[in-house]
Amino acid sequence: MSRAVVVVGGGYGGSALAKALAAETEVVLVDPRDAFVNTAGSLRALARPDWGSTMFFPYADFLTRGTVIRDRAVSVDPGGVTLASGERIEAGYVVLATGSSYTYPAKPAADPTEQILEDLRLTHKELAGAERVLILGAGPVGLELAGEIKEVWPHKQVTVVDPAERLLPGFEPELRHDLHRQLDELGVHLRLGTELTAPPATGPGQAETFTVTTGGGEEITADIWFRAHGVRVNSDYLADGRLTTRNRQGQVPVTETLNVRGYDHVYAIGDITDVAEAKMAGYAMQHAEVVARNIIAQLRGERPTATYQPLPHPMILLPLGSRGGVGQLPTPDGPAVVPVETVVQYKGADLFTGRFTEQFGSA
Repeated sequence: MSRAVVVVGGGYGGSALAKALAAETEVVLVDPRDAFVNTAGSLRALARPDWGSTMFFPYADFLTRGTVIRDRAVSVDPGGVTLASGERIEAGYVVLATGSSYTYPAKPAADPTEQILEDLRLTHKELAGAERVLILGAGPVGLELAGEIKEVWPHKQVTVVDPAERLLPGFEPELRHDLHRQLDELGVHLRLGTELTAPPATGPGQAETFTVTTGGGEEITADIWFRAHGVRVNSDYLADGRLTTRNRQGQVPVTETLNVRGYDHVYAIGDITDVAEAKMAGYAMQHAEVVARNIIAQLRGERPTATYQPLPHPMILLPLGSRGGVGQLPTPDGPAVVPVETVVQYKGADLFTGRFTEQFGSA
């Protein structure tokens, strides 16, 4: 049996896994981009274009023992992966790590690094000239976007609309109270429990004055708007059913060892799994650690025993610019709300740039 591991997708989980396995065996990493994109920095790069270059970590020379193929998978079966180019990669092990897509600018729409940067520069220019900003979606992405905008342009009017009645339901009341306080201090206008009767006439990210009406009859006039909802699992390449059947969300069924059900040599990590938890980069990287241990054990002729259990309580680090934000982390005694200093230290200050500099900086 081949010892080659084909990792489909070079995002947070896939790149971490490829790095962990490269010292043990031949790794083939498949991704259409020329670099890993730390999408946690996308919203800051929108508000501050000088930040954009810090988001990218080239795949070239990333692996000590392996190959990076810039392509997309169009089909996966138990024996390997077929690419859009028509190339077929035979594999001893396959790991599905294609993650999910999200509306721009939270996640880039383009693949080439230069095109992503150009898109962000153009949208920044549109945003810079707009005085009133409307954000549709009051989840973590929408609130983080509001915080980044307010840090650069405190004078801009930012309104966030969401049909949900509460911010971050499921998190501790103390966290939600502090989140409201910080948003109030920033001057972010929340319109919860309502939605628009019709979408804006302009496209998202385009500066042009418009007026919309909420279900409660309130009129909101803005000069630009952004959509902050609409996650989609990247699993279309599994539609032919040659490997597995996906659920309604496009996710694949996995065991506690993160094997795709029915296979001992095929794994899945990150957003594409049906693990019952929020889909976050941190979880994808934890999945990668489990799968790395299991594949290494199998390569050594041992039984894979590493398992993954989702946390019983949700966790979050939600920056509001580089100096604010809220967080909730797990402890042996249950979820703990952390102070803003912790949020800034672990995420808000550099949005994990240091972590990925270390991961990609040494071959």
